[in-house]
Formats: sequence, structure tokens, C-alpha cells
Amino acid sequence: MFNTHSKYSLRYGLKSPESIVDFYKEAGYSCAFITDINTSTAALSLSRYAQEQDFNAAIGIDIRNGMEQCYVILATNNRGFHELNTFVSEHLQKNLEFPALAPYLSNCVTIYPWQKAPQKLGPNEWIGVSKKGLQDYNWKKLQHTDKTLILQPMSFANKRDFNAHRLLRAIENNCLLSALPATEQADADDLFISKEELYQSFEEYPEIIANTEEIAQSCSIHFKFGDDVESQNLKSYTGSCQEDYELVKKLCAKGIKERYKEITPAITTRVEKEIEIIREKEYLSYFLISWDIINYARNKGYFYVGRGSGANSIVAYLLKITDVDPLELDLYFERFINLYRKTPPDFDIDFSWKDRDDVTHYIFERFPNAALLCTYNTFQYKATVRELGKVFGLPKADIDQLSNGKALHQVDEMGRLVLKYSKFIEGLPSHLSIHAGGIIISERPTSWYSACFMPPKGFPTTQFSMLEAEDVGLYKFDILSQRGLGKIKDCIDIIHQNQPHNPPHDIRDVAHFKEDPKIKEMLMKAQALGCFYVESPAMRMLMIKLEVKSYLELVAASSIIRPGVAQSGMMREYILRHKNPERRKEAHPVMLQIMPETYGIMVYQEDVIKVAHHFGGLTLGEADVLRRGMSGKYRSREEFLQVKDKFFENCKHKGYAEKDVTEIWRQIESFAGYAFAKGHSASYAVESFQSLYLKAYYPLEYMLATINNFGGYYRTETYVHEARMLGANIEAPSINKGAWESSIQGDTLYLGFNLVHACEHKVIHKIMQERKRKNFENFDDLINRVHIPLEQLNLLIRIGALRDFQEGKKELLWRSHFYHNAHKEKHREPVLFYPPQKQFTLPQLQEAPYEANFEQMELIGFPLVNPFELSKEKIPPHVTAEDLPRHLGQSVISFGYLITLKRSKTVNKDYMYFGTFMDIHGEMLDTVHFPFVGKKYPFQGKGIYKFQGIVSEEFGYHTIEVNRMRKVAFLDDPRYTEIEDPKEGKVVTDNFTTAIDFKKKRKSPENQLQ
Repeated sequence: MFNTHSKYSLRYGLKSPESIVDFYKEAGYSCAFITDINTSTAALSLSRYAQEQDFNAAIGIDIRNGMEQCYVILATNNRGFHELNTFVSEHLQKNLEFPALAPYLSNCVTIYPWQKAPQKLGPNEWIGVSKKGLQDYNWKKLQHTDKTLILQPMSFANKRDFNAHRLLRAIENNCLLSALPATEQADADDLFISKEELYQSFEEYPEIIANTEEIAQSCSIHFKFGDDVESQNLKSYTGSCQEDYELVKKLCAKGIKERYKEITPAITTRVEKEIEIIREKEYLSYFLISWDIINYARNKGYFYVGRGSGANSIVAYLLKITDVDPLELDLYFERFINLYRKTPPDFDIDFSWKDRDDVTHYIFERFPNAALLCTYNTFQYKATVRELGKVFGLPKADIDQLSNGKALHQVDEMGRLVLKYSKFIEGLPSHLSIHAGGIIISERPTSWYSACFMPPKGFPTTQFSMLEAEDVGLYKFDILSQRGLGKIKDCIDIIHQNQPHNPPHDIRDVAHFKEDPKIKEMLMKAQALGCFYVESPAMRMLMIKLEVKSYLELVAASSIIRPGVAQSGMMREYILRHKNPERRKEAHPVMLQIMPETYGIMVYQEDVIKVAHHFGGLTLGEADVLRRGMSGKYRSREEFLQVKDKFFENCKHKGYAEKDVTEIWRQIESFAGYAFAKGHSASYAVESFQSLYLKAYYPLEYMLATINNFGGYYRTETYVHEARMLGANIEAPSINKGAWESSIQGDTLYLGFNLVHACEHKVIHKIMQERKRKNFENFDDLINRVHIPLEQLNLLIRIGALRDFQEGKKELLWRSHFYHNAHKEKHREPVLFYPPQKQFTLPQLQEAPYEANFEQMELIGFPLVNPFELSKEKIPPHVTAEDLPRHLGQSVISFGYLITLKRSKTVNKDYMYFGTFMDIHGEMLDTVHFPFVGKKYPFQGKGIYKFQGIVSEEFGYHTIEVNRMRKVAFLDDPRYTEIEDPKEGKVVTDNFTTAIDFKKKRKSPENQLQ
């Protein structure tokens, strides 16, 4: 038998399962074997490719504790593979060592290395000896050869492979290559060798060869793939396919009454058509399982968003899996499902990040054969350069230079080795992690397909990815989390607390929000900071350019913003055609006929199917292969390449101009893998409208929920700033009025202690519990009632949490140290009356101006004043955000506090930058930094920048194209510098020409819209 290791023997092997099949076939063997170390990851890839090559394949697992081999177990058939996976899973999930003696597995063969063979062998147990091991094989000790097989380790094709293996082992062991123990690496002789050469080595032992051949011919695994694939998901939700069918019809009948005021023939016809196709494709259980999960969430009061291609389905809408009406949006039914589609629709179900784990627990309790899907984290080139640099013992400076792209001709021999092997190792799997949200629920136990490991999340996880899962007919449910839903849920709770007499409108009544004039105005002006999916600078820019004001326009924008559409030039063309009806006539007539709503431009993922089917003449099944292939996962697959060829061939026969066909293919190729299905975009737009409604009518509560969920495109500082702009009084954390999370009382927003670096939750919890009895009156009252460690008490003082006590911070710090020096014990017994604290007189301790703000910058990351107040130099009059339209085409000077920065690679592989700044009045200001400017005037982190540039405008969106820039220094930190007392008559800082009052600019979205 053959102890063959693939690249899935992580940080050990190097060859793909496909290349191993090719080797076995070419080397004269009758079967391809892979026996990876403690994993069956390669099984499905091996089986799929071997069957394509009409070659037999067998799978086993090399069982090891660390690098010490115990035995190799081979599955003789699929049932044996299941037994083997069950055995391995138990040990991996419980983190147990493997036993020295293998258990009896009725459909497996166990092979012990001859040095570790037990004296008595079971019926399915054998002794294995390698070509090299023949030299030491002790025949007298083992008495006879009737239970001996060839066990030849094969891991490398050549010396380079072995060298790379040693480097991988050194990375795994975090040691220098020169210090890598021999026990942690394979033997240099573990090479792939032909059947003729191997058997020649054993020619003196024909019985061993015969045993090997007999066992080899008895081992085989087989799964259905390609055209033969069948769904391996749970076959029936109720236990009967007929009952599943009746239940879906019953749920749809109920849903129609709840979703539609008037039931038209178009609705009933669409429902009946979908149900029949879902039944024919055997996807009823897929829908019912999704409904079950949603039903659990609804009963628990969890917010969720159902999206993905399944949002194109009216059945999903009626079962409340999604909130998107496919008839309203004219969603393309065939994108959702068709008789030729081999995979079920995707249901990506988003839950709040606080609720997702509970939903996942429910799924694993409700469905016994559930498992998370894994992903393969691969070696990335730059990271590998750094790892190999350390393995070779290079100095950090040399590693930095190599990692930053130093050319081969510029480096020494050692550097060349690092770069050479980094390129060779790049792309190999490094370790297994968890798919973002993929869960499989299978009819058979998951061990039928792979062993499962137990990551920190605590749920069994397959050793194969979604690609292999789909190949074998296991279709995932995506259970995802996002903070946007947490914001919505928390905001509604906060409204009920802060404004009990002003409850919000039903948050699921999206139809009401679609017609709200305030929301439309906010969309047109892109006043959406903090709102799900529409707050980024790029989205804000697009909404202004498109003048988005309706739900359908936002749905389109949600997909246009995706990388492929934007980078291919189609986003700009869409804007031009959106604004100029005459330009729409330039579209290819067939494309315009196919996609009139988007002016003949592919915007949504299903547009690929439309174009492939109607323009390219592909069948719906072939079009779906094309659509899936564009994701990149299948692009190199033979079936995808065949469909691509057929697309061009059909277009040629239709008489289309070659340049038109080439351009349309370029568009398909450039964006399909990055675009959303229309239903997916519509689902996102629903959540955007919900967020916009809450921000429009309950701005402070919504910003508070945003801060507490740490969710969004920007840092917490930006959301605190936005709350201030909307009328909130921002206060530092307070032990008498605040809480662990940020909180609100009327218009005053108290920042939470969770924002304070190094502040411990358990300390704040004790303080809050004690405060329930009554507020703390003074410092003595606080330290008598709650034991607070010195470093934690100092943090509270420095951030201003004890400001109600009317004592200076420095006095409180003195008292804190004095108290802790006098009371060394950690806990004090409760007493009826606390003795008075010793009083002492301190010299007058002054707090310098802005000292509190520098404490805030250190402890929470930002000051609670306009950052321009902290500028070291006087800020002269300059052009601000609202001035830009009046200076179009002019060179201007402006100042901005950096909010966020995006780096983008140009066609010439240079980097350009897009900056978003806050101007002196608190408004957003956007800049563009072309590559030569970015190199000459680089960004230097957070802070205030002075920049000069030309004001440009495109479709109503204004930016400054920067040509010069420098960072403006903050004041010297007064905690570490001598600053004169302002009472003596000297002005410490005079950097403002005008008083800055954030609230003058805008109080709330309502005021903005008047």
C-alpha cells in the first residue's frame, strides 16, 4: 500500500490530489491512494478527478500523534470511509491522542509500520514495510510474511519538493531551518516512484507484492459528481416528501393573505409555478429548513435579513425568509431556479452579531447531521517571504526589504532562496478555518464525506470547503452576522426607553418608508452616515451622482458599487445613461431589449444569465454554468471553458460584430463574480431604508445604537461626531450617569466605559450594581462601597468619570494612591459605618488647558472637542466643504481632519488615494490623490492636514484633486510640557479665528431638510 501525502497534509505535503492521480496513472498503478495526516480533506477532490479520468481511487488517513506515526487506515469502500472519519473526528473534536492500537473498523484495513506492529494482528490488520525499511526488516522477530504489505511513503516528486517540505516544517515548528529536528520532517527518500521500480525492490518477496495487490484492488471509494450528482442535503423536512409539499402549499396560502392586500392571477400563477419546480428539483426541504430557522428567530424576536439568489423567489417571500417582493421588482425567476440549474438557490440569512450564535446552536440541536464548512487559508507570497526569512535566520531589515519587493538580481544567494521558495509555496493551504457562515445539513452523517474537527466556535466543522461540498451535492445554508441588524434592534429598544411616548413605526413596514419624503431627501444628499450599506464614501459619492431618491434606484446603486461593475467602466456609463435618455440609444439593441430597466448595462448577477441566454444563445443550464464560473471558483473547470467557447461560437453564428461580442464578454468577465443578484441588492436596500428611517426620526438614539454595536465603515469617533452634529451633548463616561455601554438621557449622550482602553468590565459591573442602591456622593463614598484596584480607579479619574465629586483630577489621583497605600488588602469586609478617611491638605494642583482632551485621546482614541481646537498653528480662513461649488476649477487651500482613507491600484499598478476629511465645521470633504502626489505627500496617520488642490465636479459630486499636502501638528501634550496659567493674562492658544459650534450647522435630519 502507499502512504501518499497531498498538500492537505498541512505544512507537510505539496501535491494536489489531481496531480497525484496523474502520477499513479502514468506510473503504472491500478489505483491512486492518498493517506494524509489526520485528515480526509483530499477525499472528494481525489474521487472527483479520478472518476473523470476513469481511474480507481482509494482514501486513507495516516494516523499520527504529532509527527509520530501510529498506523495508516485505508477505507475499502464508502462505508469504511465513514467508519474511519467517525474514529478520527472523535479524537480531533475532543483533542484526544490516538491510541497505540487501532479500533476494529469492519470496512477498513489498518497497516502498522513494522517497528510498531503488535504481536497479534486482527483480521483487518497488516504490517507495513517500505522500500528503505527492507534493510532493517527483522524476519525472525515477525516469523512470517503472510500479513505484510508494502507501505511506501510518497510525498515528493524531487529534491525541490523535499526542500520546500523542510521549510514548511520549520515554519510549523517556528524554528530555524538548521535547528529543525529530524523527527519533525519526512525522509528525503519519500519520493514518488513507479510501480515497476517499487515492485523490483520487493522482487525477493512475491508474497508481500501479492498481498499488496490484493488489498489495493479491494479498496475504492466512489461519489456522484457532475451530471450524476444528487442532493445530499436532508431529503425531507417532515419525514415525507408529500407532506413537505403540502406544508409548503399551506404556508404559501397563509403568506399570500399576509403579504398582499389584493391577490391577483399573476401572484397565484407565480406561486404555483415556483412550488412545482421546487418540488421537481427536490428542494422543498431546503426551503422548509430555511423557514424553520427563520421561524425560530422570529419567535425569539431576532431581527434578520434573508438575501441571496433565493430573494428572487415569491415562495421565499411568502415564507418570510426574505422581505423582497419579486413581483414588485420584476426579479428574474430563472436566476432563482430553473429546471436546468443543478444547485439550489442561495439563502444568505443575516442576523445580529449578538443573535447569530444562538441561531447556530438551534440549528445544531434541531438537525443532527449539521456541520460548519471549512475554508483553506493559503500561504500568501509576502507573508511567506517573511516566514522564510525568519526560517533562514535573516535580519529583520533584510526581511523587510525582501517583503517589500526587492528584485531577484538585487539580493544575495540566501535572499534568492527565500524569494524562490516563497513563490513555490505560495497558494498551498496553510491551515483550516471556518467559512464565514456556511452550514451543511445532510441526510447522511457528515462523516460519510469527511472527518470533522472542532474549532474554538464549538461546532463540528468539515475538513472540506464549499467547493467540494457543492461538487458532491451538499448545499450550504449561510447563517451570517452583521452589526447593522444589531443597530436596528438596539435603536428600537433605546427609543422605547428614551422616548416612551413616541414609539417608532413598524420597522418591517418598508413600503411606508419607501414613500417617506425625509428619507428620499437624505438619500439625494447622501446624509446616511451610520446607515447600513449606504454610508461609505464611495456609496455616498454614487448616491449624489445618481441623485438616488427611490427604492429601485437604491437597489441598482447597491449592485453598481460592486468592484467589477465600477472598475469595468460600466458604473460611469450607467450614470451617463441614467441622466441622459439620449445616450441610452447607444446601447446594443439586443442588450437594451434584454435589460431596459438598466439601459442595456449588466448591473445584476442574473444579467449574466439573461445575456448568455438571449444574446449568446446558451441554454439556461449552460448560462448557469457561466454565471457560477464567473465567481472564480470554477473558472478553470473544463465545463466552464466549454461554455465560454460556445458563447463566442453562437455569437458568431448570430452575426454579431466581433468587437461587440468581445466587449460584452469583457463586461461579463469583469463583474459577474463581484456583482449582486438583484434580490440580494433589494434585501440590502430594505435594511438601508429601515436604518434611514430610524436616523431621520430618532437621530440620537440611532447614533447611540451605532456606537454601541461598533458597526460600520468608520471609527467610533466619527459616529460620536455625527451624534454631536445631530444635536447630542457628548459627555465622557460617568460612574453616576453612565454605564458599560454608551447611554442617553434626553439629548445627553454619555460615552460607555467599554470605550476606555484597559477598563475592566467586572469593575464597572460592580460599580453599576452598587449604584442601583443610590448614587455615589463623593470619593470616600465610592471607595468605601466598591473595591476598585488602583490602576482601574486611576483610569476612572483620568477619563473624568468622577467629575460629579467636584474635586480636581490631580487631587483625586493623590487620594487614590494614598488610599491604596493605606489599604493593601484586596477585599474589605462590609461594615455598618465606614470610618472617616484621613484628611490632608494638598498644594494647589492645576490642570492645564486641553489636558483632559489629551487624556481622552490616549484612553478612548479621540478628543471630545473639535480636533481643530488642538491645532498647534493658527488655522487661517480657508475653503470648506460647503464652499466647494463656488470654487469649481480653482486652486484652493483647505484643512481637514482625516476620517478615512482608501487606497486603489491604477491600471499601471501604482497606488492612488481617496481621502475623506472632516472640515472645521464638521462637514465631510473628499479628496483625490493621484499616484505622484501620494508618493510625494504621503499620509501620516490620523490628524489635521493642510492641502492645496483643484476643485473638481462630476455629476454634482465635488472633490479636491490634491497637488500638495502636509500634516498640521497638534499642540504639545500639556501633561508633559510646562504651560503658563491662562489666569495670569496669557492666552495659551489662539488658533481659532471664529468660534466653532457644531450645533450651529445642523441639529437633526429634520432641520436639514427644511
